[in-house]
Amino acid sequence: MKIPALLTAVTLSLSVPAVAQSSGDLMTDLDPAGIGAEPVETTMDDGGEDGPLRGTVTDDSAWQDTGIAIPAFATNREQPTPANSSGTTALGRELARVVFNDLRNNGLFRPVGPDALPRPSYEQITAPAFATWQGRSAEMLVQGYVRAGTDGRLTVGCYLYDVALQSELAREGWVVLPSEWRRAAHKCADLVYSRLSGESPFFDSRIAYIAETGPKDNRIKRLAIMDSDGANHRFITNGRSTALTPRYSPDYRKIAYLSYTDGNPRIYVYDIETRQQVLVTESSNPTFAPRWSPDGRWILYSMAIGGNTDIYRVSASGGGTPVRLTDSPAIDVGGSYSPDGSQIVFESDRSGVQQCYVMNADGSNQRRISFNSGRCATPEWSPRGDQIAFTRIAGDFNIAVMTPSGGNVRVLTDGWQDEAPTWAPNGRIIQFFRSERGSGASSIWQVDLTGDNLRRLQTPVGASDPAWGPVLP
Repeated sequence: MKIPALLTAVTLSLSVPAVAQSSGDLMTDLDPAGIGAEPVETTMDDGGEDGPLRGTVTDDSAWQDTGIAIPAFATNREQPTPANSSGTTALGRELARVVFNDLRNNGLFRPVGPDALPRPSYEQITAPAFATWQGRSAEMLVQGYVRAGTDGRLTVGCYLYDVALQSELAREGWVVLPSEWRRAAHKCADLVYSRLSGESPFFDSRIAYIAETGPKDNRIKRLAIMDSDGANHRFITNGRSTALTPRYSPDYRKIAYLSYTDGNPRIYVYDIETRQQVLVTESSNPTFAPRWSPDGRWILYSMAIGGNTDIYRVSASGGGTPVRLTDSPAIDVGGSYSPDGSQIVFESDRSGVQQCYVMNADGSNQRRISFNSGRCATPEWSPRGDQIAFTRIAGDFNIAVMTPSGGNVRVLTDGWQDEAPTWAPNGRIIQFFRSERGSGASSIWQVDLTGDNLRRLQTPVGASDPAWGPVLP
């Protein structure tokens, strides 16, 4: 029996999964020949990237009724692991549940999870019993395995099959620390999503947000972070000072946010690794609404001086002299860079009512883009660059999108107070927070660009101001 290495989607024929060797926390082995070739390892610490998958599907309806079976991941033998007190067999089921929940919550597929399916044997992971899955009307099959190594780390493999054609479409694998097992599951879901839809991945990402507790008139607001599905929740600040509007840096190492540490709104940058923070600017004037440039070099922010608010740019390192980008007698707030960093969308009341504007990155060529009924606030440029999400205020507050020129406005939600949109890394899904009438209780929701797939993201406490970071490196 051949014992091949753990492989990526380029491999088309293998027997049973085998041990992959790596010194990194997250890795992918590449063996294009399928047999005999030495694996090439890509570790998370080295900053390597998995080989990209290229799809051709652009019509969502092509996949909306696609049945995907996701049975529990197999294991070569039952072993204890810090990732699950019941061992690798129980962990295999949890891995499949995460993949199932990722894929069912995006509105594209019709998956069936491990609790309703038979569990394949370890040997069947690379040799599926296709007749079993054809009898269950599955069109696609996701199988995987998990092994616990002697060093305590886990090897997780993920395989995607076309049941009708009885062929393998993709495979990938990772070696992870026990605490990172959910990342492997998200990576598996990303593999399936990308291969079938042709879209970029987004499940292996994180969200910063403001955790809210306490009564409406005395609410405690803390900075918090979590995985894209709400797991691995962690509070960053203790709530002694109100925190607002967090934004991840492009490399995930830092978070810019607004804090009332000294009683006035100030922008700080928090270093996630060192757990230290620095003040962005030493100005005594109120500063707010921080946004990173795509290259991580700059932070946009708004500053109020003598009742007039303009948009400024400052070095993300906290040094240097801030550059003022707007100079009008109106209130200019916010600012979100286009993906290429050449333009900035922002909101202003210079026309007499709150609307959205676009300017070049140096502040030149400022022009209004929103002319529909209602007001335009909190604009956020899509990672694709083709749309801008914003809060549309026309009686109620709703999430809407438009093109960068202001055309093709589409309202995606119909809540009483939905605001502050933030994009998924692939520009397909938008998160926002919703406030309840009366109580003011807030929660995070997300909706896709069709407006049809709306769901609430579970958080341990009330939640507002979500900020979706890029796909994890």
